[in-house]
Amino acid sequence: MTTTHIAGISGSLRRGSFNTALLRAAGSLLPGDTKLEIVEYDGVPLFNHDIERMHGFPEPVQEMRDRLAAADAILFATPEYNWSVPGVLKNAIDWASRSPESPLDGKPAAIMGAGGRLGTAYAQQHLRQILMHNDLRVVNRPSVMISRAAEHFDDDVELITDRYRKQIQQLLTALVAEAQRGS
Repeated sequence: MTTTHIAGISGSLRRGSFNTALLRAAGSLLPGDTKLEIVEYDGVPLFNHDIERMHGFPEPVQEMRDRLAAADAILFATPEYNWSVPGVLKNAIDWASRSPESPLDGKPAAIMGAGGRLGTAYAQQHLRQILMHNDLRVVNRPSVMISRAAEHFDDDVELITDRYRKQIQQLLTALVAEAQRGS
């Protein structure tokens, strides 16, 4: 059996991000023969087709694309901003979705999120729609939507609620199964 490589992408660039903390928690809950790498993309510029057309992919974009291409699956952790995905996450996806050979095309993916009073239901729904463009195979269950996020993390921004840790573990198991089914 080969190791399944998951690329984790947080929809928040904030240093104390609950969603980046979800990815760190996922890294400690992985099934056997699985590794998770959090893909940083804070240096990725705003998408501009003129830049791509005249100069190709900027270095931070190419680095992000290479890391996504090397992964067997992608795990998104998104907050909800104004009932949708954060602009930085959409921007990263816009750059990653570009042809030729988008590193997103047909990949297995899973979505989780931590947010405010309503959790991240709207953001996750919009993210699913966005990912359809590149035919990502998004795992549907279990859904991990943490509402009132601050109540479920300690002062070190570590996930402390066992119920959500178990849901993340189940989501990872489903994601790995989908990745192995497609390989």
